[in-house]
Amino acid sequence: MPHNRRSTGPKIIAVANQKGGVGKTTTTINLGAALAEAGRHVLLVDLDPQGNASTGLGVEQDDRDITTYDLLAGEATLEEAIQATDIQNLAIIPATTDLSSADIELISNEKRSFLLHDALRQIDIDRYGFDYVLIDCPPSLNILTVNAMVAADSVVVPLQSEFFALEGLSQLMLTIRDVRQTANPNLRIEGVALTMYDSRNNLSQQVEMDARDNLGDLVFQTVIPRNVRLSEAPSFALPVLQYDAQSKGSQAYRALAKEIIGREQPAKQRA
Repeated sequence: MPHNRRSTGPKIIAVANQKGGVGKTTTTINLGAALAEAGRHVLLVDLDPQGNASTGLGVEQDDRDITTYDLLAGEATLEEAIQATDIQNLAIIPATTDLSSADIELISNEKRSFLLHDALRQIDIDRYGFDYVLIDCPPSLNILTVNAMVAADSVVVPLQSEFFALEGLSQLMLTIRDVRQTANPNLRIEGVALTMYDSRNNLSQQVEMDARDNLGDLVFQTVIPRNVRLSEAPSFALPVLQYDAQSKGSQAYRALAKEIIGREQPAKQRA
């Protein structure tokens, strides 16, 4: 479907939570697929050394010759690093375990927090016509996550609907505040996405209530349910939208994509 692309280049969104197992990579892959299905051009940057987003989009280990590590290290250009996927409108820069040494290797680089920013803000990214760049962050608040936040316009925070979910959030918010104060004053929270939500479970409902009480409009209206199809899809190297287009998981990520696209309209009208 035709749409007016933002004239300022793609919107860059980091998907971050230092806690593992909250549906972060699942959200990155399926939000990317849902935005692509809605006619947006999306680049997924896999910044997690585990490389699960790359695997989940069908990029075999042998096909990861040039990775996000090469991009950060200045050993590859964007053009060399970007790969097509089997999903229309969705490209990826894959990751391998090479990234796990980035913390140590980048520490002596005085621009270490700006490496991804500089790579993604190059003029030549515009010729790809991406509307969104989604960055799948590692489950920690390390130099890679800081790089993502310095590069990003906003952060999507997946929050598992479980006890203590909000406890870890304060640390993430402090990191976002630090990045705002030191490196990226325009960084904002795009929204908090409640994941693994079970509507039959009182705890899920309680976490949702607490999150909405504490965070208000920052919490997306869409909640991502616990869904067998969502759990199965990665083992087939597919987003759930391709694996089972009608599943509850697919419907939820379409709704989340719609919320994010909906937030663009006022900005376009002001521009």
